[in-house]
Amino acid sequence: MSLLDRFSEPARAPRPGHPGSERAKETDRGNHAPPAGGPTLDLDDDALGRLIHDTHRALNNLQRSDGHWAFEFEADATIPAEYIMLQHFLGEIDTGRERRIANYLRQIQMESGGWPLFYRGEVDLSATVKAYFALKLVGDDPAAPHMTRARNAILERGGAARCNVFTRISLALFGQVPWRAVPEMPVEIMLLPRWFPFHLSKVSYWSRTVIVPLLILTTLKPRARNPRGVRIGELFLHHPEHTRYPTNGSGDALSVFFAGLDSLLKTAGRRFPLGSRQWAIDKAVEFITPRLNGEDGLGGIFPAMANAVMAFEALGRPRDDTEFVTARKAVDKLLFDRGPEITYCQPCLSPIWDTCLAAHALLEAGEDPDGAVLRKAIDWLLEREITDTCGDWSWRRPGLKPGGWAFQYWNDYYPDVDDTAVVVMALDRAGDPRCRPAIERATEWILGMQSSNGGWGAYDAENEYYYLNAIPFADHGALLDPPTVDVTARCISMLAQLGYGRDDPAVRRGIEFLKREQEPDGSWYGRWGVNYIYGTWSALSAFNACGDDLSAPHIRKAVDWLRARQRVDGGWAEDCATYWPDQRHAMKESTASQTAWALLGLMAAGETDSAAVRRGVAYLESAPRDGAKWREPYYTGIGFPRVFYLNYHGYSAYFPLWALARYRNLRRGDDRRVRFGM
Repeated sequence: MSLLDRFSEPARAPRPGHPGSERAKETDRGNHAPPAGGPTLDLDDDALGRLIHDTHRALNNLQRSDGHWAFEFEADATIPAEYIMLQHFLGEIDTGRERRIANYLRQIQMESGGWPLFYRGEVDLSATVKAYFALKLVGDDPAAPHMTRARNAILERGGAARCNVFTRISLALFGQVPWRAVPEMPVEIMLLPRWFPFHLSKVSYWSRTVIVPLLILTTLKPRARNPRGVRIGELFLHHPEHTRYPTNGSGDALSVFFAGLDSLLKTAGRRFPLGSRQWAIDKAVEFITPRLNGEDGLGGIFPAMANAVMAFEALGRPRDDTEFVTARKAVDKLLFDRGPEITYCQPCLSPIWDTCLAAHALLEAGEDPDGAVLRKAIDWLLEREITDTCGDWSWRRPGLKPGGWAFQYWNDYYPDVDDTAVVVMALDRAGDPRCRPAIERATEWILGMQSSNGGWGAYDAENEYYYLNAIPFADHGALLDPPTVDVTARCISMLAQLGYGRDDPAVRRGIEFLKREQEPDGSWYGRWGVNYIYGTWSALSAFNACGDDLSAPHIRKAVDWLRARQRVDGGWAEDCATYWPDQRHAMKESTASQTAWALLGLMAAGETDSAAVRRGVAYLESAPRDGAKWREPYYTGIGFPRVFYLNYHGYSAYFPLWALARYRNLRRGDDRRVRFGM
């Protein structure tokens, strides 16, 4: 009998007047646990110990030979679809590979005919247009049932003309829509001075690495080779040449201004002097070339890498050009074979994030810091410290010495504040004296990256030019990298773990930022994990690390929120749709990773002996598991809210192990491994 079978409790009624959609209401109904104070649960310490031992050993076995961990990293249909489109843009078609990717696309298609942004999400028009186009490029018959269902889903939503800007750019490159369907993005942007309202330094790292090669494409307007001559006119309600295309904006004065500017640029673009145009193209190439990042790719992310390849093609680079070959190989490194007949393209790779989080879980579970497993992991992490490249972050922090880690294998121009903080905490926990110089360098860098409002962004400081989200190009609403709760909490936790007290200016300003950002219901928004559970765990961990009074109102309010969100099965769930305001409370099924975050947050708030924590532990003990990983098809990571979601396949391995081991350690009164920031 599982631990959850030993008790049963009635479901709590949903909150009256819930503002969400009918689907959100349905997924939220009857899933909450009863208020605290119900029946207690007598946990089996032996069973818990065996579970920790088994998953600990299984996670060790997933370590690569050189010391790191790297799990699958999955997004939605757009990335594999764009990979197929890239092949057809270049006219270089690997039929076996595209057949396997097509199998993946068909496998993840919904019964309704469309493709979602995340598992069991609603149909997304842009993702569906790209997936349909990719399958037709591969050779799928438009009359086939799955293609008919996809086409109907697109037409029911207004047709391909209603898709987002990035999708329309892809369609313009293939001649499926006119270039007027795309906001004007002249390459002369590269010549703008730093003080100008739009400058690359004012947008996020992911935006600038995607935008710069895109400027070359939108200026030169190359046509895809499209060797099979595929067209998708059937996806439009009206002929693409006679269609009005939507523009970004809410109709406010700023949106109207930018829309007018776009119209002006469309007219003026044909009159830019040829000399300045070539100068701007040269500046774009000068930006791209040093950031190509070897076979790890421009920015380490697929859209930037693919745009770089297409930009080189548009510039007439020969296929055997060294930079062209390198950029092409970087894209191919993102492919993942899930069996002999299924392949998909990952949005990027996450080895440093996976490795530092796996190290934390193993340290919590009792792995010997001086043993081979962690020594190899530490060696691998130390080899990837970025110390000799002042990346784009230095535009805002000139003179600050580099010292940090990226998210991917290599990405020297773009170290990540979040990864750096978590790596530092893992190195400090391991206690290896060899790590001290790296820890000191990283600490200096993170202190220098704090923004003036007290928070930290992921890659840049002071990146808060919110007016830019109104430009026609930015319909995705993810152009910027402002300070966020989760990254700020990680930095505070790191500083506290290293001995920085609450009175330290950086810590004090960070704490004030967190308190200002708390939601009225007691939770915190999660920018890089789904969603309020992630943000709340992060904030509570930081307050605990700083020695905050656990009876303080902001702590108790957060605890009450977490308790209220626990489901009847003992776990926690939060849907990716919660990033839409009217679906804030949407949930489907409990997940192991979100349950682990909730448990770690509650334990940080002093709730180790509570019924809610014991029920959560019981859920993890009973939930289905395969080796090191709990079964978790739901996405709990995020790239851009409401636009791009991520399935970190490692989350269901290291986070549950971490939470279970921490629970055991706290119950034993052994705080040697739990006195750390996270």
